[in-house]
Amino acid sequence: MTSISVIVPIFKAEATLLRCLDSLKSQTFEDFEVLMIDDGSPDRCGEMIDDYAQKDQRFKAFHKENGGVASARQFGVDHAQGVYTIHADPDDWVETTMLEDLYGKAIEDDADMVICDFFENTYKGQKYVKQQPSLLDHNVVMRELFLGLHGSCCNKLIKRSCYSMDGVRFPKELTFCEDQYVCAAILKNNITISYLPKAYYHYVRQNEESLSRRYSESTYSADLKLRDFFVNLFDDTSVKNLVYGTKTASIVSRAFWGGEAIFSSFEFKRLFYKDRNLIRLNQKSYLERLLLYLSCCGLYQPIRRSVSVLKNLKKHLI
Repeated sequence: MTSISVIVPIFKAEATLLRCLDSLKSQTFEDFEVLMIDDGSPDRCGEMIDDYAQKDQRFKAFHKENGGVASARQFGVDHAQGVYTIHADPDDWVETTMLEDLYGKAIEDDADMVICDFFENTYKGQKYVKQQPSLLDHNVVMRELFLGLHGSCCNKLIKRSCYSMDGVRFPKELTFCEDQYVCAAILKNNITISYLPKAYYHYVRQNEESLSRRYSESTYSADLKLRDFFVNLFDDTSVKNLVYGTKTASIVSRAFWGGEAIFSSFEFKRLFYKDRNLIRLNQKSYLERLLLYLSCCGLYQPIRRSVSVLKNLKKHLI
């Protein structure tokens, strides 16, 4: 048994994978293992992790048929030997003292979960994102996971035994937010939580333009399925309505930014008019919430075209 298992799900990441693995190899903390899960990646990622495993025995290479990020994360949890686990995505990287500091805090407080801040890296630069809960109570943190706290497993050191509570598993049906689902499921239990006010993880966030390229007619159905998973998880709790509302607001936002080539103004209104009052739960600026509300009322295409024009104008002015 080792102290920490770092789980890295890998798919089509050969351009950034080595940066991620090198940042883990450079940790000041030594008692850890890295489970590199090749999820049937068609590029050179499989060869790269085999080579890495030969050079450092703490890095363990696994190869499986493609099943999606949730199945890769669950595969990692199932094969982990660490007392604690944390996840790292292959397009991100971490600071050298991350494992040492998080583990030290976990031992000091005898914590089941340690939450820390993180860096958000975009084409605009780097931003420090604070993640301090208002209260270190599992019910409060569970609620705030839908009201501003990031749902990622990458800024949370979690005791591996927590995954055994209520049979918590990453749902293989989910293609995103699978980590938020698992964190929320764990937080339904009365676990001990600590917070470390420092950022270690560099989270690479894609911009709205990349969402536009990925959004398709099937995305809306996948978003509805995701909402159903979360609502069912909290069916017996007081936060069910909050979860439904925040997930619905997220569905509208994703459709707004990604669906310009898919939804007419009429179709957007038909789908989302009933949800217009839930837009207030979106953790965005007042202006964006206003644009989403007006789009739900039938003005989607003219608003979306105006936003695109302003974005292009801003780029040329810069």
